[in-house]
Amino acid sequence: MLVERHTLLLDLAGAAEALRLANQALRRRDAPEAFRLRYCGASTEALSSIGLTLGALEPLPVLGARDWLVLSGRRHAHPDDPGPSSADRAEALRIERWLHREGGALLAGGQGRLLSICAGALLAARAGLLDGRRCTTHHEALDALRAAAPRADVQANRVFVLDGPLASSAGITAGIDLVLALIAEHCGEAIAASVAQVMVVYLRRGAQDPELSPMLAHRHHLHPALHRVQDAICADPRADWSLARMAGIGHVTPRHLTRLFTQHGGTTPLDYLRAIRLELARREIERGARPVQAALAAGFSSDQQLRRTRRRLASAA
Repeated sequence: MLVERHTLLLDLAGAAEALRLANQALRRRDAPEAFRLRYCGASTEALSSIGLTLGALEPLPVLGARDWLVLSGRRHAHPDDPGPSSADRAEALRIERWLHREGGALLAGGQGRLLSICAGALLAARAGLLDGRRCTTHHEALDALRAAAPRADVQANRVFVLDGPLASSAGITAGIDLVLALIAEHCGEAIAASVAQVMVVYLRRGAQDPELSPMLAHRHHLHPALHRVQDAICADPRADWSLARMAGIGHVTPRHLTRLFTQHGGTTPLDYLRAIRLELARREIERGARPVQAALAAGFSSDQQLRRTRRRLASAA
């Protein structure tokens, strides 16, 4: 994570907390951590947007082929702010040159990722990294981004945009949405849903869909038995789930589990399972799978069962 002078602290902390919580969720499942958080800068410390100094920053590194580099936005300059000093300009130029070299290599390699949160896209633009790529930024910075990267495909009114190894978000909370989507891709939907639940944020389906994901829907409750069952289903939705097996996970009777789902989740246990499987099938089809392949990968017995389930849930909505 690159830390500049006047970095927007929420841009930085929102993404970092999501990644930290993903590691925490993985540890609870006896799985190895997926992320190691590091913070770098042109200096060993930097004054953040809220006046808090962030210290012990690492020098600008040579990035590994599989690294993720996160660029945060900076607070707008105030009219009464002093102009940048020669040292400030030299530091900014040093960062841009480093980013052009290391960020360019990261994008060219295709195994790592470059993430820009909010106006962090402007830094990527100044480093010449957005030419020919789809990207977005905060709505107040769209015109500035178009001016800084005239050969980029700057997209408005998008929560986030994914273009191969480049990922960009519209703002602070949209940056969390972006990181959740990448956690889902890297660690699985259950881990991303767990992180979103802890952070009390909406888990979005993807870059073009603002609706609440079935992975997090029906979970705005505090009932521990119901959460256990939902966690288990999300962790392995393709398993051979029966009402009795679900009830065993929750340590309740099947009848009581149905009552809990209806009372606290607003759905039934089997409809919850079907919705999760439908979402998995939708994602498989988006990735290019044929309907029959997507149906089997999501836990349906056939593509006919997938279509029947889709019609049934649509008519009940």
